[in-house]
Amino acid sequence: MKEYDVVVVGAGPVGSVAAKYAAMHGARTLIVEEHSSIGSPVGCTGLLSTRAVRECDIKPSEDFVLNSVRGALVHPMSGESLAIDGKKTKAYVVSRKIFDRRLATMAAENGAELWLNSRVNGIKGAGGKKQISILRKGETERVEAKVVIAADGVRSMVAKMAGLGKVSKILPGIQAEVPYLSDDTDFVELFVGSQAPGFFAWAVPVNESISRVGMAIDPVTVNKREMNAHQLLEKLLSGNSHIASRYGGGKLDLVMGGIPLGPLQRTYSDGILIAGDAAGQVKPTSGGGIYTGALCAKIAGEVAAKAVTEEDYSSDFLAEYDRRWRAKIGKELAMGMKIHQFIGGLKDSELDELIASMNNPAILDTITRYGDMDHPSLLIKKMLHPSRSIHMLKVFRAFAKAVL
Repeated sequence: MKEYDVVVVGAGPVGSVAAKYAAMHGARTLIVEEHSSIGSPVGCTGLLSTRAVRECDIKPSEDFVLNSVRGALVHPMSGESLAIDGKKTKAYVVSRKIFDRRLATMAAENGAELWLNSRVNGIKGAGGKKQISILRKGETERVEAKVVIAADGVRSMVAKMAGLGKVSKILPGIQAEVPYLSDDTDFVELFVGSQAPGFFAWAVPVNESISRVGMAIDPVTVNKREMNAHQLLEKLLSGNSHIASRYGGGKLDLVMGGIPLGPLQRTYSDGILIAGDAAGQVKPTSGGGIYTGALCAKIAGEVAAKAVTEEDYSSDFLAEYDRRWRAKIGKELAMGMKIHQFIGGLKDSELDELIASMNNPAILDTITRYGDMDHPSLLIKKMLHPSRSIHMLKVFRAFAKAVL
C-alpha cells in the first residue's frame, strides 16, 4: 500500500491550490482526479475577479485570459438598465481549461503527485491514518494518508463519507457559449427577476462576437413554474428582446452544473478537511467560488501539513482549519446568504423599483467607490445609510430588516 501524508481529492483550482500548499510545507502529497484531463468538463462561467486570480498565486496571462471587464449592465424585467462602471479592470474572462491546468502544474512543480482517471470510492479508518480505495484506470488501488482534503465539488462524496452533511442549497446552473454581438466587451450583462427565478442570468463577453450566456435558478421558486434551467435558458435566448437581437443562433458549447450555497456546519473531522464547493465556500451573491475556495484551500494545505509535522490528525487538531477560514470569510458568506434570500424574494416590480432607484449619480458613485464582487458587505453597509438616497429609504428599511 502506497503511503502519503496528504491526499487531495479533486484537481480543480481548489484542489490544486490545497495540494500546492501542503507540498510546499513538506507533506508528501497526492492529487486524485476522476476525469481523464484537468479542466474538463468545465462547470463555471469562467469570470474570475482580479482578486480571485491573485489568490491563486498566478498572474494574468494571455495564455488563459480571453477578455477583461470593468463593469456590469443590469437588465430588469422592465424599465431602464443600470450601468455600473468600475472604472478599471474588475474581472477576467478566462479559459478554465488552461487556468486549471496551470494551477495543477504549479502543484506538481511543488512536489505533488497527480493521478488522473482515478475515483475515490471508499475511505476507512477512525482516529488514525486513512485507508483510501481508488478506482484507477479500471483497477482498484489502495493508498494510506494521514490527512484527506476533499475538493471534490458540489456533491462531495468525501463529505458524505465523513458524515459532515450537505450545503444549505444547490442552485442548478446552465451556460451556453454562443454567437452574440456584444455592445461593449468591457461589461458583463446581468438579467434579474422572473427571467432567472431566484438568482440571475448573465451574458459574459469572450470577445465582440461570442459570449457565454447562462443562468442559475432557485429550484424552490422554479418548481412552481414547472420549468427547468435548460427550458428557461432557451426562453431567455429567444424571448428576451435584448438578447434575441444579438444572439446569432446555435451553441458552440453547453455546460451544466450546480452552485452550492451555505457552508457546511463543520468542515473537518478526524483526518479529513473539506474545501471549496464541497464545503459550500461560495459567494451567495454571485455564485463565484474561486476566490473563497482558493483562500480556504491555502489554509487547508497548511493545516494538513502542520498536522503531519505534529503527528496529530485528530478532529480537535484539524479544527484550526475551520476556525481560520471562518474568521476570514465566515461573516461575508453569512451576509451574502441574507442578501441572496432578500433579493430572491423580491417581485419583478420590486426589483424594477430597486434598480430604478439606484440609477442615481450619487448611488452609482458609491457603487463605483465601494463595490467589490468578493466582499459585497462593504458596499451594503455604505448603501444602507438612508442619507444616500431618500428615494431608496423604503427599500433600505426592508433590506435592513432582512439582513441585520
